[in-house]
Amino acid sequence: MITVIGVSERNQCKVRYYTPGAETFVRGDYVILNTERGLAFGKVCIPNFEIEESESKRYDRIVRRATEEDFDQLRLNIRNEESAAKVFKEKVEFHGLKMKLIRAEYAFDRTRLTFYFSSDGRVDFRELVKDLASVFRTRIELRQIGQRDETRVLGGIGSCGRELCCASWLTGFVPVTIKMPKTQGVSMNSVKISGNCGRLKCCFKNEQDTYEYLLSRLPKAGTTVRTIDGNVGRVKEVKVILQRVVLILNDDKEENEIREYGVEELLLDGKERFRHEDGEEPISGLSEEELKALTGEEEPEVSEAGPEEKKHERRENRDRNENRERRGNRGYGEKREGRSGYHEKNPDVTDDETRERRRNRRENGENREQQGDSDQHSSRRNGEKREGRGNYRGKNTEQNRNENKRERQDNRKPYREKKKTENRPEKNESSAE
Repeated sequence: MITVIGVSERNQCKVRYYTPGAETFVRGDYVILNTERGLAFGKVCIPNFEIEESESKRYDRIVRRATEEDFDQLRLNIRNEESAAKVFKEKVEFHGLKMKLIRAEYAFDRTRLTFYFSSDGRVDFRELVKDLASVFRTRIELRQIGQRDETRVLGGIGSCGRELCCASWLTGFVPVTIKMPKTQGVSMNSVKISGNCGRLKCCFKNEQDTYEYLLSRLPKAGTTVRTIDGNVGRVKEVKVILQRVVLILNDDKEENEIREYGVEELLLDGKERFRHEDGEEPISGLSEEELKALTGEEEPEVSEAGPEEKKHERRENRDRNENRERRGNRGYGEKREGRSGYHEKNPDVTDDETRERRRNRRENGENREQQGDSDQHSSRRNGEKREGRGNYRGKNTEQNRNENKRERQDNRKPYREKKKTENRPEKNESSAE
């Protein structure tokens, strides 16, 4: 076991754990911490407590308890931060950059000066950093933050009248979806669902689990439910926080009645939805017979089948047998006639005739598709032309193309010679004349 304390740094809500050594701290004490950014001023939020020691996780040690000199140094840093903010705004205006300063923060040992700013896009502040370093003679850091972090740093009062959660106790931001306010029944008004930062309120996420649990205990609007006093009605409205529903009784009649019931007064599947934690009798105190009478659930009577039912059963059996005869003695895995699909193979079938027929087909090559493919391929081997197509099969495609070209030339040769013989006598006659 190891003893640790929970400490939050200045201007931060996140709690980190440190080892106090031999000292004992109480909530509200101030200490000096050793962090990655140097020395820091922190406040104890969780006093000494023991946890199991882990080899993979190491805890830093508290440097010391804060003294009066440390408080004087802290006040000096706060005054210098105000003057540094003025210098930063002048330099930003000089360089013509679009940056909004949120806060300037000195490290406790003054080895680092950090400026937090917001901007609509990326900003090239390299020249600005050089000017600030020449003025303050320390390490300068510029950090661009978003709208939520800006609101957390500046702080404020929320619509509930209390201090903002992100500025008071929230250790980190979590995703908030539009489905959460819809589930909680909040009107989709941007003023009501948005916080000071302009984003969806973080409290929707904090209350989502509670609303999901309360909604699971209530019926949905529009459903029909039965109450313990025997009334049946349609749910008109659901009051989640009060755990009550508004029912419309006698909805199918002209005159209906509206009543409000608590969730413990509703029945579900003939039983009360909620019982005592110790599992005793229902809240209403009704017996099972009374509940069955209210819901109309009775045990079904078992009666023997009459002559008409037996006749119908015989007809179904006869139709089933006719269908089997129509299909024939075709076993599982055997191909259907005129179809390309197969039945699913059943390993439990031991049909000797089916297996023998399948074996004969493989040996003798009686499969209709395989035989057709072999005939089709045998008719166009060695580069022969496909029937009804203009391309060739085989490797000698160049030779086949040349032969086809010569064949076309030979076919056109008689036509050319005939045309020459027809025109030649006419020219001779004209010359003779």
